[in-house]
Amino acid sequence: MKYLFLCLISALLLSISWPTYGLPFFIFFALVPLLMAEHEITKFSHIRRKSGLIFGLSYLTFIIWNIVTTGWLYGSQNPDGSPALMAVVFPVLVNSLLYSTIFMLYHWYKKIQGTYWGLTFFVAIWMAFEKFHLGWELTWPWLNLGNVFSEYPVLIQWYDTLGATGGSFWILLVNVYAFYTLRIWEAGRKRKPLILNSIILVLGISLPMLISVWKYENFNEKPSGQVNVLLLQPELDPYTEKYEKDSIQVLQELLTLAEQHSPKDFKKGDIDYYIGPETSLPGRGSISESGFEESMILNGVKSFLATKPGAIFATGISSHTLFTSESEAPDNAYPVSQGWVEGYNTGVQIIPGHEVEAYHKGKLVPGVEIFPYINILKPVLGDAMLNLGGTIASLGSDEERKVFSNPFNNGKMAPIICYESIYGEFTTDYVKKGANFLAIMTNDSWWGVTQGHQQLLSYARLRAIETRREIARAANSGISAHINAKGEIEADTLYGDETALFAKIQLYEGQTLYTQVGDLLSRISIFVLGFLIFYTLIKQIQKRTPKRRPVGR
Repeated sequence: MKYLFLCLISALLLSISWPTYGLPFFIFFALVPLLMAEHEITKFSHIRRKSGLIFGLSYLTFIIWNIVTTGWLYGSQNPDGSPALMAVVFPVLVNSLLYSTIFMLYHWYKKIQGTYWGLTFFVAIWMAFEKFHLGWELTWPWLNLGNVFSEYPVLIQWYDTLGATGGSFWILLVNVYAFYTLRIWEAGRKRKPLILNSIILVLGISLPMLISVWKYENFNEKPSGQVNVLLLQPELDPYTEKYEKDSIQVLQELLTLAEQHSPKDFKKGDIDYYIGPETSLPGRGSISESGFEESMILNGVKSFLATKPGAIFATGISSHTLFTSESEAPDNAYPVSQGWVEGYNTGVQIIPGHEVEAYHKGKLVPGVEIFPYINILKPVLGDAMLNLGGTIASLGSDEERKVFSNPFNNGKMAPIICYESIYGEFTTDYVKKGANFLAIMTNDSWWGVTQGHQQLLSYARLRAIETRREIARAANSGISAHINAKGEIEADTLYGDETALFAKIQLYEGQTLYTQVGDLLSRISIFVLGFLIFYTLIKQIQKRTPKRRPVGR
């Protein structure tokens, strides 16, 4: 019962730390009860199957944390309107299993090498796992520990140096040292080491925050310019309207929204950018990329811009490419009567007299936009894609980020599409390409009034700090927002409103240290992890190799 109580405390502390409803300060001690339970079971318990008990307790801890923080996935629906259970069951069960596996590897390593080396291994393997979770096709970094302070940007201004992964490292170190402090006290009951370790612990928590407050108060980056942006927020239910309405009607409603919030006597510079949300066009179906210049939808946007001198329209669309030969078609293309089609979740920049520029979303949502490891899993699972977004086929993507340059001013926009905004190092690639502000095009309407869209908005604040770029965020249904380079929300809209938000976006040049080096601490942790594993293997081999006796003379 004691061990169960300890794992439930960890689950509670992890859960109540999370944005946007929680207090992140509990995260510094959230893993300590679970570490204590593992230590006491390993060292002092007479239970026969200790590893099984530790796995069960850790899995319970992590599954509670996953359910509380990401249970909003239950709001997604099947085409018939029923809850899409797989949309919540699979991520919760698998993600919890992955965290439990990491904890079990720590437990086994600690049994071999002892507590101190074990705790080093714990930090290294957790950091390596978070990095791995950012890159594979089942990627789901929603619960990476560094995300926890997204609602408190004043305290994490140093993310421009080490990023959110640096936040994860910070949190893990404090948890490990808190556990160490508690163990030293339990072992010796000596007041002096307790006081000393407690002081170190307080400094470890407070110093990064104090540095952050100083950076916040002394932020003096000079913008290279400013652009006026109108963020368009249509209100289209994705299950009953967004992918069923006639394309012309969807276009007219979006342009009407833009017209209603534009100055009547429009002059150049009044609005530099109209930015629409993810896949806001064409509604039902998609637009052929070979026919962009002939598209009635896109030319309708150009006609609208003809009366708006100096204005650009950037928005998300559904697009596709047709392949007439199966040998030319990629693996994820699906057959149609004319050949094979690859679909895309696309960001476009539309300017009268210019060719349409396009960027294909690079980070696709597993099970929704991409069938993970399709060649391996499809023979086993069949057509198990979730129907969220008008398609059940894996989408194509761009291998490199793109930046849309404005021919009328010095604006260089990063066309970030929805899910991409939770990836720190990935987002820096836009800045390396020259982006001086970030535009997030998203559809926040899949899960209703839940933590889902609120957390996604909150995580965008981390990207602003990491890159020191202002963010213009346009969402279907909400929440659209203007986020400054310090991660503060300057203005936002209400969820579910059909509206538009005007923002004066400051343009910044230069690159933060994090933009230049990315997830450096994660890479160092992977190196340390490799060293620890290799060192342990060598030690074990040496132990099992019989020593030869010296030959007597």
